[in-house]
Amino acid sequence: MRTRDISVVICVYTEDRWEDILAAVSSVRAQSLPALETLLVVDHNAVLLERLAGEYKETEGVRVLANAGPRGLSAGRNTGIAASHGSVIAFLDDDAVAERDWLRHFAEGYADPRVMAVGGRTMPVWASGRRPAWFPEEFDWVVGCTYKGLPPGRVRVRNVLGGNASFRRTAFDAAGGFATGIGRDGDKRPLGCEETELCIRLTRARPDAVLLIDDRAVIHHRVPAAREQFGYFRTRAYAEGLSKALVARSVGAGKGLESERRYTTRVLPVGVLRGLRDAALARPGGAGRAGAIVAGVLTAAGGYVAGSVRARRSGAVFSVVPVAAVEEAADDEGADDEGAAA
Repeated sequence: MRTRDISVVICVYTEDRWEDILAAVSSVRAQSLPALETLLVVDHNAVLLERLAGEYKETEGVRVLANAGPRGLSAGRNTGIAASHGSVIAFLDDDAVAERDWLRHFAEGYADPRVMAVGGRTMPVWASGRRPAWFPEEFDWVVGCTYKGLPPGRVRVRNVLGGNASFRRTAFDAAGGFATGIGRDGDKRPLGCEETELCIRLTRARPDAVLLIDDRAVIHHRVPAAREQFGYFRTRAYAEGLSKALVARSVGAGKGLESERRYTTRVLPVGVLRGLRDAALARPGGAGRAGAIVAGVLTAAGGYVAGSVRARRSGAVFSVVPVAAVEEAADDEGADDEGAAA
């Protein structure tokens, strides 16, 4: 692909992450392969929208706009897709910074015209300065990071991870945008899996599509102190179970749980044995890691069962809109945001 043809979308929602947001934007602007543009999509927070518009009003290549859809990460991403101009759209979490060659490694993956998505490796930056001894690497997805068990290198995958991912624009033409009704909504329960549902829907719409993870495309994701606690670990594991139930309802349990079966039957048992071995050798945290893996599996399974029952009773449905429809909605709000574009 030609240079400067990647739009970067960063979805934001709270002033509490102000310094993180500025750092995320700075990391994009420092890329060895420059982005075509950076779009900051603000999720229904007028104060933050105005503040960011002022911060970047003189900055070329950075645009600030309001989420044109319902509250939540999925609609924010859809707004960014619709407003962007690149042939590839990359997504970066608002509390993460990208390494200098992040976009360059993404771009290399698109040399193959079959490739519809490329994700990267997300490394945790622990608030305490180091990983809690009890926290198993197999569960780093709990804090939005790449977890032990994913294959190394540039490999084909079922789905990319949304906080460090990119898609061809034509992927959204084929499959529609991110589904609302799945994923995060501000500070509410930490649901997820909206990118999983999209990727499965994409490969159904385009059976020839190739989705990759390239572990050279690295970002560093901040993990606040509250997320280093076992209470958050359990909450997030339960929410993942709820999310997987929604995905299974949307795309079927076969595809919706395909990767999870391998992870649960192969990766996690090895992690438990490793933890028990470390405990026998008196290494710090071994027993805690083994116990956390077991607790995480049971908690996620409980969330899946509860989510499945709830979905059947409520008849949960998901809204998947064409990107063009989001663009029209964004245009309707354009008069409110004119001063925000750089």
